[in-house]
Amino acid sequence: MSDSIFIQILLFPIAMLYKIVLLIRHQLFDWKIIRSKKFDIPIICVGNLSMGGTGKTPHVEYLIRLLSGKYRIGVLSRGYKRKTEGFVLAQKGVTANDIGDEPMQFFKKYDVMVAVDANRCEGVKKMLNQENAPEVIILDDAFQHRKIEAGLNILLTDYHKLYSDDYLFPVGKLRDVVSAAKRAQLIVITKSPKIFSPFFVEEVKKKLKIKSYQQLFFSYLNYQAMVPVTKAAMALKDKSIRVIILFCAIANPLPLKEYLSSICMDLIVFEYDDHHRFKKEEIESIRRKYDDTLGKKVIITTEKDLMRLVDTPEFEILKDTLLFYTPVEACFHNKDLITFDNQILKYVKENTKKC
Repeated sequence: MSDSIFIQILLFPIAMLYKIVLLIRHQLFDWKIIRSKKFDIPIICVGNLSMGGTGKTPHVEYLIRLLSGKYRIGVLSRGYKRKTEGFVLAQKGVTANDIGDEPMQFFKKYDVMVAVDANRCEGVKKMLNQENAPEVIILDDAFQHRKIEAGLNILLTDYHKLYSDDYLFPVGKLRDVVSAAKRAQLIVITKSPKIFSPFFVEEVKKKLKIKSYQQLFFSYLNYQAMVPVTKAAMALKDKSIRVIILFCAIANPLPLKEYLSSICMDLIVFEYDDHHRFKKEEIESIRRKYDDTLGKKVIITTEKDLMRLVDTPEFEILKDTLLFYTPVEACFHNKDLITFDNQILKYVKENTKKC
């Protein structure tokens, strides 16, 4: 018996206790002993059952792009690992320390209202009290927050690790019971290959036990051309690369590593835990590797990681290197694209206040 299996067996009773607590909590909500707050504007929840790595950020951005220009949009997140408490509205002068890396990314990229609050109900109330209040709110990573009732729940699960194939923490990486998936109207298999067999679709439907009222979609990640961060990178004319030095702190870096490996001869990787705050010595190690590496080389990070780094003193260590970030977008397969978009637009239109 391997050590990992032995440890899982030891942790199994804890996972079972956790499951009982979760089931009781869900039952209390289902029986309305604990009540959920419902708002009279369209609220879309994007979440998962796992502890991360399903691609929530690209899918939230997908919704922002889809709805932009049609409605005033608000995005509410918890602001994971921020150094503030309570409700914080993104505005000029805020940093990732104030609102978290993902909300900071939304704020910098899009003309939408962005706020953070661990209490989602209070967060929505305060957003609706702002000038030019949003007409539709996207809840980022809030599927497990049942004190607020979203009108549309989008549940994400990784193609490489479906929630039906995983186990509750601490044995596995699920933070909620599989049966909670029944609350989702739309289920998206993320990070899927661009081409796959129709038989696989039927297999997934059986594995996830898709209900008659649920719709299943498949999305994939589309990595875009690297974007220069430093002045040296902006001045680079010869974009041919031999070596990429990647540093990232995301839940599942495998798709990114696979993509970068396809556009260079040698990939050097510095990996850290999700949302990790980079220390001076860590950035210095990356810089030393860059200086010691021969040939055409660049440093690449993710857009989310850059949000946590750019306003810190550590960023100065890399300011004269060829530093880039690689944007990523969620894309849906042909038929899924039209159907998914129509479902979102229909829900928002039918639930938007008539002025």
